[in-house]
Amino acid sequence: MNIHEYQAKSLLERFGVSVPRGAVAFSIDEAAKAAKDLGGPVWVVKTQIHAGGRGAGHFKDDPDGGGGVRLAKSEAEVKDHASAMLGKTLVTKQTGPAGKEVRRLYVEEGCDIARELYLAMLLDRNTSRVTIVASTEGGMEIEEVAAKTPEKIVRVGIDPVTGISGFHARKVAFGLGLEGKQVSAAVKLLMGMYRAFIELDASLVEVNPMVVTGSGDVIALDAKMNFDDNALFRHPDVEEMRDETEEDPAELEAAEHELNYIKLDGSIGCMVNGAGLAMATMDIIKLYGSEPANFLDVGGSATTERVTTAFKIILSDSNVKGILVNIFGGIMRCDIIAEGVVAAAKEVKLAVPLVVRLEGTNVDLGKKIMADSGLPIISADNLADAAEKVVTAVKEAG
Repeated sequence: MNIHEYQAKSLLERFGVSVPRGAVAFSIDEAAKAAKDLGGPVWVVKTQIHAGGRGAGHFKDDPDGGGGVRLAKSEAEVKDHASAMLGKTLVTKQTGPAGKEVRRLYVEEGCDIARELYLAMLLDRNTSRVTIVASTEGGMEIEEVAAKTPEKIVRVGIDPVTGISGFHARKVAFGLGLEGKQVSAAVKLLMGMYRAFIELDASLVEVNPMVVTGSGDVIALDAKMNFDDNALFRHPDVEEMRDETEEDPAELEAAEHELNYIKLDGSIGCMVNGAGLAMATMDIIKLYGSEPANFLDVGGSATTERVTTAFKIILSDSNVKGILVNIFGGIMRCDIIAEGVVAAAKEVKLAVPLVVRLEGTNVDLGKKIMADSGLPIISADNLADAAEKVVTAVKEAG
């Protein structure tokens, strides 16, 4: 689960991380009030969407009017920026060309920036450790820094048994070229970030930029936090921060039916049981010259109703030109999948090619259900055969 910048800052502040003062605004009047309450003479008005690159982005209706992060030097200018942002569609590198509608803003006090640095904590799956990633190139995308100047990145892994210590934090601070009281300020910030990461079951805490001010303070000027969905039951206060308007409607519906669905950009819809098999299915679709439209794992104990829902969710994507169902029935029975596929295809009046590969428990019964359905379902013998048939069928359908 993702949250907004202002929410991430409120959580980090609980753990002693220094952040600028600010207030969220859902209207122009609320933005003006926030500016008045904060006092001046400088404010920053920030769009709040679940995407990075806001400052470098542009609004669809005014591509030359400025990005999603703007400086204001008067309360009147704060109102002008709020008027130009709220309700408009912001396009960034991460939103794609469709962009995202801006429904809330964060009005923040200005900051005397002397240096911009990058700091993040994430789980390194290679070492199974929480790892600090830092760089002197604050404000830039870390992927770009890693590609062009990897020597500017500092990495420090934390042993899960002992946890973080002052040594880890000082190593990062010295690696960023901090000195004097900046080091102790950075150590405090890092220790707070780590506590937030562990205690809130985060999967990512990113501060970009972390800034050194003219007076030598070290603060989180921006913040991003992602959380492990499986641990949200332990954090109802965090779960309440969920903004469903920022999430794909199909993914929300899938979650309600305990389906693991992620929308992608291709044209071949996939319905598979098991995450590993789903990944292999997407890979082989690419191997045969097409692109998957989604990741969808129906799980090992899906009902006919859940399979029907999964089918509908796939077809709700207008980019889908064909569907590949790939089921290996272990816990999941092939006849249940077949019943769901037939029911959904009849209900939505299927108009795209459908290729089904079934193997495992009750496979003969499943194949019989589909053969007797009267639907133009293309049967496949194995995964390669299924991928080749669905890609060919989509091309032939035009």
